[in-house]
Amino acid sequence: MERKSPEADGSTAVGRFESVVIPHIDSAYNLARWLTRNEHDAQDVLQEACLRAFRFLGTFHGGNERAWLLAIVRNTFYSWLLKNRSQALNVPLADDDGLADGDVDPGWEWNDGEDALRGLEREEARLCVGQALDQLPVEFREILVLRELEEMSYREIAKVAQIPIGTVMSRLSRGRKLLVQAVKRKRQEP
Repeated sequence: MERKSPEADGSTAVGRFESVVIPHIDSAYNLARWLTRNEHDAQDVLQEACLRAFRFLGTFHGGNERAWLLAIVRNTFYSWLLKNRSQALNVPLADDDGLADGDVDPGWEWNDGEDALRGLEREEARLCVGQALDQLPVEFREILVLRELEEMSYREIAKVAQIPIGTVMSRLSRGRKLLVQAVKRKRQEP
């Protein structure tokens, strides 16, 4: 009687997927959300990236799991962008913060010692920076998201973005300057 290996029935692949990919799914969604600038499209990109990650899990031989997954998300985004370029370029800049009606934004929770005015000012600043970041060209936005929100090292970012570390540093510097300019413009708006 012939015995099937665990790989033949996929049980090992599913377990490995759960241990390699699932712990980093929030970071993957976060990157997809900032790249697509749209919750629905981010979900589509993330779903396709997870399918790709599962399909190519056998090629991952250890190392930084998060960087590997985020590289797949990034590449999936660029493939998605090629297919949907006209739609992606026409995304309206709305005040949509991704919350459903009735949801409470965690940014509204403040400490007992903090007054409501400071909480509102902090929330307004967070929205202003988010909107300014959303306006940046994707090559700067992705580097800023990976460094500032995902707290990745330059080396990890270089691996994810498939660019030299020097390019990471220059894009990060330029992206920060562009972000400051965009925030200043947002604050000058009536």
